[in-house]
Amino acid sequence: MKLVKGTDQIKNKNSSISDEKAEEAIRTIIQWIGEDSEREGLASTPKRVVRAFKEYFKGYSEDPGKFLSKTFTEVDGYDDMVIEKNISVHSHCEHHMAPIIGVAHVAYIPSDKVVGLSKLARVVEVFSKRLQTQERLTMQIAKTIMEVLKPRGVAVTIDATHHCMTNRGIKKENTTTVTNYFLGAFKDDLSFQNRYLRYINK
Repeated sequence: MKLVKGTDQIKNKNSSISDEKAEEAIRTIIQWIGEDSEREGLASTPKRVVRAFKEYFKGYSEDPGKFLSKTFTEVDGYDDMVIEKNISVHSHCEHHMAPIIGVAHVAYIPSDKVVGLSKLARVVEVFSKRLQTQERLTMQIAKTIMEVLKPRGVAVTIDATHHCMTNRGIKKENTTTVTNYFLGAFKDDLSFQNRYLRYINK
């Protein structure tokens, strides 16, 4: 895998692996857990899993920075924070490939331009659709917005449930994990940071 500077876009060097080869791997796992991969209910499961994986991990083929390239400068001097709350997060942990499900809150302080609100959610989506740790996911979203938009500051918070912890292992069903990452004015000026935290916790 090659990491491209700036947007953390990943180019998959294994794109030559065919769907059929991936399906065979799923079939092997089905047999490994003690099932009959040829029985009626499971015969098409490898194809379904490969299709599902293409959806779960489509972020590897997308550039999050491109969603931020279309901006608007006619903002009449608006220079306070823009906050988008409760963006749904559906990701998978890189340690067990178990779901990570929660919400993200994203804020930035424009310098001279703003971006369409849906584009912030797009950035969250791209990075979520990869194998992740929550800490890295939070940082990637913030750093990409900061680098591409060049705002005065960026804040990102994720509050999520990790199924590798709730459905297996220690099995603490009600546990959530919260991560924050602050850049620019949100890191340097506690008044911005505190206002942001109050808004997202309302």
